[in-house]
Amino acid sequence: MLDMASETVATGHTLDELVVMTSATLARVASDFSPAVFASSLAAEDMVLTDLILKAQLPIEIFSLETGRLNQETLDVLGKVKAHYGYDITLFHPQPEAVQNYVTQNGLNAFYDSVDMRRECCRIRKVEPLGRALAGKQAWVTGQRRAQSSTRAELAVQELDTAHGMTKFNPLADWSEQDVWNYIRQNNVPYNALHDQGFPSIGCAPCTRAVQPGEDVRAGRWWWENPDSKECGLHMVDGKLIRIKSASLAD
Repeated sequence: MLDMASETVATGHTLDELVVMTSATLARVASDFSPAVFASSLAAEDMVLTDLILKAQLPIEIFSLETGRLNQETLDVLGKVKAHYGYDITLFHPQPEAVQNYVTQNGLNAFYDSVDMRRECCRIRKVEPLGRALAGKQAWVTGQRRAQSSTRAELAVQELDTAHGMTKFNPLADWSEQDVWNYIRQNNVPYNALHDQGFPSIGCAPCTRAVQPGEDVRAGRWWWENPDSKECGLHMVDGKLIRIKSASLAD
């Protein structure tokens, strides 16, 4: 776990204030956008939201995308959540035939060859399963934060997701990395052991590496690509990031 100071002022809000605002957003999602789901990557940010949702007993289902290429440490988080909260996170898997066709035609690790090949792998293993997970829902929740990368700098707490025809919420948009870890430490929240090994952002095992001091928190994701291409497609439509603020947003 990162060793950081206990006070947070980067966003102009204390951690307690951020928790109150985030809890209010989640409660509004549960009451006004049912049925809603939370897409968890099982990383630190998502464990904060998992803790807030389950402690408040909000009717927001938590699911994760089991791509078939995750680290064991990431899979171990599923057991940690079960042991700590008594909750089973729902898993969505890629279509086996689509995975086999990709591997047969291109090779197991063809995603290293080009951005297009990498995005096609992400489409098969993440984007298509996400579509099934969101089917029939009114809204979905993510653990994205503005400070994570340049591609998320304009992130809104509430957005219109035109790709899936629903509202998307990013309740931690205002949180810093320090906020996240302060919350985890103060509330004894279980987390992915890879965070203690230099992985601030975690994806599939072959596409994630540890970062060096001073590097961007997402520098370890698809490290062989340019920073402006580092999105898997879960938050993109036709190759463009969707950043449409809702006119009803009052955050």
